[in-house]
Amino acid sequence: MQFLELKNFLDGKVEQYNQPNFIANDPVCIPHLFEKKQDIEIAGFFAAVLAWGQRKTIINKCRELLNRMDNAPHDFVLNHTDDDLRRLLNFKHRTFNDTDLLYFISFFKQHYQNFKSLEDAFIPRQDTFRTEYPEVSAMGNNIAVSSVADLDFSIEQALNHFRAYFFSLEDFPHRTKKHISSPKQKSTCKRLNMFLRWMVRNDNHGVDFGIWNTLKPEGLICPCDVHVDRVGRLLGLISRKQTDWLTAVELTENLRQFDPKDPVRYDFALFGLGVEKVF
Repeated sequence: MQFLELKNFLDGKVEQYNQPNFIANDPVCIPHLFEKKQDIEIAGFFAAVLAWGQRKTIINKCRELLNRMDNAPHDFVLNHTDDDLRRLLNFKHRTFNDTDLLYFISFFKQHYQNFKSLEDAFIPRQDTFRTEYPEVSAMGNNIAVSSVADLDFSIEQALNHFRAYFFSLEDFPHRTKKHISSPKQKSTCKRLNMFLRWMVRNDNHGVDFGIWNTLKPEGLICPCDVHVDRVGRLLGLISRKQTDWLTAVELTENLRQFDPKDPVRYDFALFGLGVEKVF
């Protein structure tokens, strides 16, 4: 397709899929169960991290997890007792288990005791970049609290910072590190980029939440899952042979030609086309 023809085609598909009826069968339905900002953040984060496998299974496991937290995730992470934590034991989805879950709860408690929003976890701090990632232990537990925010940063820096900050608690299980990716690992960071899309984009279509203000839609990177990758290659939006962080960047740069201010809105089109196997 020529540039304008492809843009018009994808714009039409965005309008088709970026609708409330998209929500029910997608993991984004999980944070839509809540109205409180912090509940949306925590539920959305778990939904994104657990988003592999069949979507129906993902949604059911997320509902199970939230039920174990009394469907009040923010209150749970801040005020849980040891007996409350016991209710999380034996939770499992694929390779994510209760060891991982208990550390996630510890991280959320530490973070929300110091910040009102999870967005702050993605905002690089000047002190962080004086410590060469991934030497996380050198940063100390309160690195993100005591340091000054750096407001001139890329999503790549935000994701690298987040992983370092996420594992800045002294007792983090080594096994849990596989569940939080970063560009520094050359990962596409599909799940985290999807989560950021949910939190940052605000187009009043009712799917994405747009409850964060520091991170901007124009800086987001397109979540590059198997459907998006396949359709992106078929449409000539990806030329890189392997699928890694640079692939996600290449795809996003090409989408940015269609819409510099909101390139990731085309995630709806590429994912929808892939799921429906239009090609």
